[in-house]
Amino acid sequence: MELLMITPRFSFTDKKDYRYFTPLSLAYISASLKKAGYKLDYLNLNHNDGLVREILHKAFDKKKYDYILTGTIAYGYGHLEKIIAAAKSHRTNPKIILGGPLISSEPKLIFDDLKADFAVIGEGEETIVELLDCLEKKGDLSKVKGLVFKEDKTIFTGTRKPIQNLDALPFPDYRSFEYEEYLNNVPCNLHHTTHFFDFPRPYYLLASRSCPFHCTFCYHDTEFRERTINNIMKEIKSVVKKYKINVLIIHAECFSLDMKRLKDFCKKIKKYREELDWDLRWIVQMSVLRVNGDVLKMMRDSGCLVLSYGFESMSPEVLKSMRKPITPKLIEDAFFKTLELKMGVVGNFIFGDVAETKETAKETLDWWKKNAKGQIGLGFIQPYPNSEIYRHCLKKRIITDKLDFIKNKIHRDHWLNITDNMTDKEIKQLRTEVLDAMGNYCKYITPKSVKHRKNKRYDFKVDCPFCKEPLEYKNCEIYSRWDYGFFTLCRHCLKRFFIVSPIQKLGYRYYSKLQGLRELKKRIKEILYKKIET
Repeated sequence: MELLMITPRFSFTDKKDYRYFTPLSLAYISASLKKAGYKLDYLNLNHNDGLVREILHKAFDKKKYDYILTGTIAYGYGHLEKIIAAAKSHRTNPKIILGGPLISSEPKLIFDDLKADFAVIGEGEETIVELLDCLEKKGDLSKVKGLVFKEDKTIFTGTRKPIQNLDALPFPDYRSFEYEEYLNNVPCNLHHTTHFFDFPRPYYLLASRSCPFHCTFCYHDTEFRERTINNIMKEIKSVVKKYKINVLIIHAECFSLDMKRLKDFCKKIKKYREELDWDLRWIVQMSVLRVNGDVLKMMRDSGCLVLSYGFESMSPEVLKSMRKPITPKLIEDAFFKTLELKMGVVGNFIFGDVAETKETAKETLDWWKKNAKGQIGLGFIQPYPNSEIYRHCLKKRIITDKLDFIKNKIHRDHWLNITDNMTDKEIKQLRTEVLDAMGNYCKYITPKSVKHRKNKRYDFKVDCPFCKEPLEYKNCEIYSRWDYGFFTLCRHCLKRFFIVSPIQKLGYRYYSKLQGLRELKKRIKEILYKKIET
C-alpha cells in the first residue's frame, strides 16, 4: 500500500510561499499512521514552484500511489479541488482520502461534489488507521465509524466518539512536512507573535480540543478535552532545542478556565525557559472570564507576550444572542489590564449578529473609537459551515445554494444581512462606518527606510506611533515595494500598528470607498489563478 500525504496550498499562487501555518491535523494523522506501522511519502505544495497539476503528475510519474491523503480548513475548497483533479487526470488514478474541518462540516455535500473515494469525518487519528487496515484486509467499511464512502450511494457510517485521552496521541509529525525548510524561511511578519523576532521559528501546539462553549458563529461538534500539562511540556521539550524554536503558538480555545492548570504551565514553562540560551515566547487564547492582574503578571513573567481574546461585541444583547458567557465589563477590564502590563492584545469585534441593531452596533463602535486605539480588529460575522449562524442563513434563505457558497464565496469577507431588525440599507451603512473607523482610528505608518534583503524580503525602520521608540523589523515579506501593508506589534510597548507604503496609506484614508477595488483585485487574482490551473 503506497501512501502519499499532500499539504494543500494556502494561497492562490504558483510560487513557493512560506506564509502559512503548519498543518496540525495532517501532522497528527501522519504520526498516528506511523505509530500503526504505515509508511508514507509527503508532498508540501507550499514549498514547490509550478502548477498543482504539474507538481503532482511529476510525483505520480516517479511512483505509483494507491492512496492520496489530504484535507483542509473551511475556506480551502478550491485547493482540494485542484489536488483531486490532478490525481484523477493521471493515468495511475490514485484513490483520494479526505479529512479536516471542510469535509467534516458538510460531509455528504462536499464528498459527492469533490468525488473523493473516502472521507474521514471529525477526529481522524483512529478512523484513518482503521480505514487503511480495512482496505488492506478487504474488510467491511461500514463498521469503520466516522467514515464516508461510496457504493451504490454515499454512505456515512456514523459519528465516532471523540478521543478522551489526548495524552495517548503521538506528538504531531511536523518533520515529514519539510518543517526545517519552513522554519528557515518564515518571514518576520507572518503572525502577530512572530513580529518579535526577525527570524521567527514558530511551533504550533495543540493543548486542548473543542470548546466548552457553543458560540453561534463557531462550528465544533465534540466535547471539550484538555491535555495534561506534563504531556504538553514533554512535547515542548522534544522540539524546542531540536529546532531552536523561539515562538510557541498554543491552540487552546480557553486556556485560562482551569486556573490551577494555567499556573502549573506558567511555572513549568518559566523554569524551562531558564535552561535556554535564547529567548522563547508564547501566545495562547484566553477567555476574559478568568482574567485579572495577578494572572496576567504570572503569564507575562513566564514568557507570554500576546493574548488572543474573543471579545466580539460591547452590547450585552448581542453577546447573549451569540451565547458568549461574558459581559462588556469583563471585556473592558481584560483589555485595559493586558495593555497596562505591556502585553499584546489580539481580538476582534464582529458586527452583524442576528440580534444586532443600529443601537447595539453604535454601542460597540463608539466604545472602540474611544478606547481601542486600533488594538482590536473590526469585522463582520461570517457564516462558517454547520455553525448556528450558517444554519440560520439557510433557514432564512440568505444562503440559497450551500455548495456554491462553500466553493466560491466562503473564503471572502461577507456583509450579509442576517439580522432580525436591520434593513439592507442599514447594513450597508454600518459596513461603511466600520471601514471608515478602521481607516481613521488605526495607526498607519510609512517606514523611515526600506532595505531590500533578497527575493520578496525587506527590512523596515519605523518609529512606534505610540511610545515613539525607533524600531527595525528585518526579514519581512511583501509582494510589491510600492504597494504593501501589514500590521505589527511594537517590540517595546506591544501596541499594534500598520506598516504601509505611501500608496496604501492614502488608500486607508479612503478605506470604505476603495474597499470594492480591493475586493475586485483579490477576485481577479483568484480567477486568473484558477484559469491557469485548468
